[in-house]
Amino acid sequence: MTLIKSRQTQGGSAAQRPAPPQRPPETGWTGPSGGAAPEAVGGGGGRGRFALRTLGLLGAAGLLLLVLVLSLAVGAKQLSTGEVMRGLTEPGSPSYTVVHEMRLPRTVLGLFAGAALGLAGGVMQALTRNPLADPGLLGINAGAAAAVVSAISFFGVTGYTGYISFAFLGAAAVSVAVYAVGGGRGATPARLALAGTALNAALISYVNAVQLMDTASLDRMRFWTVGSLARAQEDTNLKALPFVIAGVLIALALARPLNALALGDDAARALGSRPEVTRTAAIVAVTLLCGAATAACGPIVFVGLMVPHMVRSLTGPDLRWMLPYCALLAPVPMLGADVLGRVLGRPAELQVGIVTAVLGGPFFLYFVRRRRVAQA
Repeated sequence: MTLIKSRQTQGGSAAQRPAPPQRPPETGWTGPSGGAAPEAVGGGGGRGRFALRTLGLLGAAGLLLLVLVLSLAVGAKQLSTGEVMRGLTEPGSPSYTVVHEMRLPRTVLGLFAGAALGLAGGVMQALTRNPLADPGLLGINAGAAAAVVSAISFFGVTGYTGYISFAFLGAAAVSVAVYAVGGGRGATPARLALAGTALNAALISYVNAVQLMDTASLDRMRFWTVGSLARAQEDTNLKALPFVIAGVLIALALARPLNALALGDDAARALGSRPEVTRTAAIVAVTLLCGAATAACGPIVFVGLMVPHMVRSLTGPDLRWMLPYCALLAPVPMLGADVLGRVLGRPAELQVGIVTAVLGGPFFLYFVRRRRVAQA
């Protein structure tokens, strides 16, 4: 009897216990972070986001193709789409010389340099956890510019082959200096940003001083330091291409490690990532991308800042999607600014570095004033 009563008592107490919470219907269940749970039946939400992002990539490719055609068609001499196609495919056509010798090299350079700067900006913002970072934050652009200006003024270097050697030397030296001053293996995003900002200011002052002291080389430096695609040549693009490809591949391979690093060093290690290796590889990627772009067309600002912000509003913070979007969309403002400069400056033209600075300044101020960016 005692045993029976005990069991009845246990059964009664079990009946009085509150029932465990039931999972909501799986079509609307979300995980702890608010995103769709991976266990949801069929992964409908995940598939929907994947499809939208894939369509977005196709749309970005279409927009890039449109800007490429405009870059080939718009200039001192307007060309129709048919004339552009004939200029690309028919050596004897009247537009062949204009398309092949003047507009195609600068369009290809704008494509490579824009993709390089956009990817570098996305990597820099992820690495420093600073939504207002761009490739100039660590002084890498300024290091490349200082080295090229020194080569022009002191060694009489002309041509891309000489420029790119000095540009990589300057970019690599500044990268090592920033990494060392920022704490080496113990470097934090704040230390890297502060060290880069200080070196960037010093190097820009050096560039200005060299230009003022060496008036004979001022004309050669003036066109390069303002940032321009006008002097692009086919051999320049071929020499820049290997460095850009290497930087793009490293940057895209860093998407997962940088995603883990955004959670903090301890969480990244727990997920199997190595924060020191990730930071080093990220700086190598940014050095390759910025060195190649800066040597080819000069220090162009704001492309690396604007594009990741626009892309992040489309893809969210996931770098596996954000970086490919940056590579596709970054050439759009670069080539668009180049086309706009040709139109506004007729019969001459405004250089792309001037146009991006004019358009990027208000954009930068807008994001600085945005409340959520200030709190990021």
